[in-house]
Amino acid sequence: MSHPIRALATMLLLSGFLGCSKPPLGEVSPGTVTDWPAYGSTPGGTHFSRASQITPENVSHLQVAWEHRSGDIRQSGPVEGDLGFISQSSLQVTPIVVDDRMYYCTPFNRVFSLDAETGEELWMFDPKIDHYADFLPNCRGVSSWQSGKKGICEHRIILGTLDARLIAVDAETGKTCGDFGDDGEVDVSHGLSVHEPYEYSITSPPAILGNRVITGAMVLDNTRVGVPSGVVRAYDVRSGDFLWAWNPVKPGSQELNDDDTYLSGTTNVWSILSVDEERDMVYAPTGNTSPDFYGGHRGDLDFYSSSVVALKGETGEVAWHFQMVHHDVWDYDTPAQPTLVDLTVEGESIPAVVQVTKMGMTFALNRDTGEPLWPVEERTVSQAGVEEEELSHTQPFPTHIPALINTPLTPDDAWGLTFWDEGKCKGVIASFENDGIYTPPSKTGSLLYPSNGGGNNWGSPAINPDSGLMVVYTIRAAATATLIPRAECHDGTGSGGQQLGTPYCANVGFLMSPLGVPCTEPPWGTLDAIDLVTGKILWSIPMGTTRDMAPFPFWWIKGLPGFSGMMMTDTGLLFAGISNEHAFRAFDLKDGVELWKHDLPTAANATPMTYQVRKTGKQYVVIAAGGHWSGGSPPGDHIIAFALPDK
Repeated sequence: MSHPIRALATMLLLSGFLGCSKPPLGEVSPGTVTDWPAYGSTPGGTHFSRASQITPENVSHLQVAWEHRSGDIRQSGPVEGDLGFISQSSLQVTPIVVDDRMYYCTPFNRVFSLDAETGEELWMFDPKIDHYADFLPNCRGVSSWQSGKKGICEHRIILGTLDARLIAVDAETGKTCGDFGDDGEVDVSHGLSVHEPYEYSITSPPAILGNRVITGAMVLDNTRVGVPSGVVRAYDVRSGDFLWAWNPVKPGSQELNDDDTYLSGTTNVWSILSVDEERDMVYAPTGNTSPDFYGGHRGDLDFYSSSVVALKGETGEVAWHFQMVHHDVWDYDTPAQPTLVDLTVEGESIPAVVQVTKMGMTFALNRDTGEPLWPVEERTVSQAGVEEEELSHTQPFPTHIPALINTPLTPDDAWGLTFWDEGKCKGVIASFENDGIYTPPSKTGSLLYPSNGGGNNWGSPAINPDSGLMVVYTIRAAATATLIPRAECHDGTGSGGQQLGTPYCANVGFLMSPLGVPCTEPPWGTLDAIDLVTGKILWSIPMGTTRDMAPFPFWWIKGLPGFSGMMMTDTGLLFAGISNEHAFRAFDLKDGVELWKHDLPTAANATPMTYQVRKTGKQYVVIAAGGHWSGGSPPGDHIIAFALPDK
């Protein structure tokens, strides 16, 4: 081969290699100095950052900068006592960064302070909870309060615990603030009816509004009627003194039990509260009244169920509430933090609350009044089910922002890996009660589509406050719900729970083929981008692959069911991981194209975050990789920070 031809061949070969490689790093911007001071970035939970050093052009160069491990891991297995079985731990935390410090909690409520740039451990606080006392150990985050002064406990990290305590620790030293409650802690179980400790836990970060700490709690559902109240309470951040309580009972109805404790069985707020400092308001996403799949006993207990409730910060009085599901017997509780943004409606900027739901519907409400920004229609829904139930004849449907789940699911929609299991799925779908969305649970079995896991769940949404672009993760798999008469129930009956005190226990699970895959066509999970102002779906892409779930050759399926949190930046990037896949990804917000992927030791289903603490420093992107109890990914304890290389 002559030299010119050989040179040309070499050039073509090199160009081929270069075409498949990532672009050169190029010039890196000094970036925007910004922290991440609250779970959702802002007190209104946008999951959005102004950090600007990492861009769509250079994100492919991200590499691990540092990693911190706590050692707090628990495997699932049988235990002695009432629980009988405990799940694996799940690291669902989103760290916060204030000034140059990072703070995060483990599933067992230990709190760590790290140098935000190096990951160096500065202190650790241990509240000494029983690691085996809770069925689902989880801590999604801690909160930060600053007085604006210098000194001991003028900056406090507030922790809610699995054993129902609020604890204030000094952000500088990790020592408890002795002036807060009893030597740094407050017992939040006061005023509750008699219950087992595992029935009542604080799993989401408390809200900070002025000098108030406000918290709800996770109340274990599906076990019995008469679980402890879902009361939301406020405390003075300095003294720990009790300030007010919102007891979620219908105005004018019974508020207390006979022993003067808060009325049992009311809806709770297990997810993340939002606050509006300017309005001095708290926005609470409520669960559905326990137990989940039967409500014939509830009566007035349903008044605030599956709603967004606006509370006055000074008193806890209800300013307004909007119910997304009437008489919820589908476990369609309000799962995600209400997101506070301003939206343009007919040329006018309106302060809004955007609430995503397990139904895959998005409600946009006026932040001051609770009125929908665009029409919401009450539509007639199925009245099948069981005779003891008192179903709502209608349910609310938003008309402007499109629903992300297309219903009903019919036998013609069945899917399988083979013609054989697809045929089995057709038969199974045809055998269940199926009147579309809001088909109630029944004794013969009913389809839940979307499933009681979503639609959208606690990791969504991320919203750009400037453009109104929203991205959510949507589960597109169906479930089934069967009510079993009490006489036929036994201890192991049903993942839906015993539902003691009702005529039925419940058997609830995903609609699966005999080969163990969902009976619906993939993708079973997607990232969906919506322009809230125009009401248009901009793009939808599968999220995750079956590589870490299925044996070869079944790695090709894209779009997993599971849990996913997401975060977006001002430069047009979206970051997300997902349960059941050991990977972390970055996407282009313009079109959803994947720009970067990093393999992880286990799944990352927590909400990622980002920050840059110095003008001459780096922007870091951080994710917690710790698996999820729903299965498919082992427990872990990895807090991993990524940054661009020095050169």
